[in-house]
Amino acid sequence: MSVRPILKMGDPRLLRPSKPVTRLGTPELEALIQDMFDTMAAADGAGLAAPQIGVPLRLVIFGFDTPSGAPEEIAVPRTILLNPVLTPLGEEQEEGWEGCLSLPGMRGVVSRWAKIRYEGTDQYGNPVNRVASHFHSRVVQHECDHLQGILYPMRMHDMSLFGYIDAMKETAEAFESTDDSRRAD
Repeated sequence: MSVRPILKMGDPRLLRPSKPVTRLGTPELEALIQDMFDTMAAADGAGLAAPQIGVPLRLVIFGFDTPSGAPEEIAVPRTILLNPVLTPLGEEQEEGWEGCLSLPGMRGVVSRWAKIRYEGTDQYGNPVNRVASHFHSRVVQHECDHLQGILYPMRMHDMSLFGYIDAMKETAEAFESTDDSRRAD
């Protein structure tokens, strides 16, 4: 299919809540999903929400295999998720570094639920119902935030942990060395 342009922070379309997907299994939906996977791959992303390419629908995709040498829990199953509902499982939250294809070259520390259940359907209406923790949970929450018009800096509590990747190497190393359970995303 095709790689689509990714909207960048500052574009007002990224701040609008998305509409539910109501027409399933259509050629148009299939083409949109393929374009999203092509776009995500071209940008080397972990996930992508339809609003990031200017389509105001409640549709996210995410997933990748475990990078070589990385812990097994880093793997996130390739998923197509329409009209998602997220439920936190427990009170525990984790802080971690996040990036976003709509904020290229930047990272920030965001607190997210450590464990969630996510539910929705795939493009054919088949139910998707999974429990996710740690990095998998972070990816899902990040992508689903886009459906509400929320970008990760809006969730940050400490703006001193936000900036350009190439300028923040020392900040990231200092943050990560304070708690071994935190890792860069």
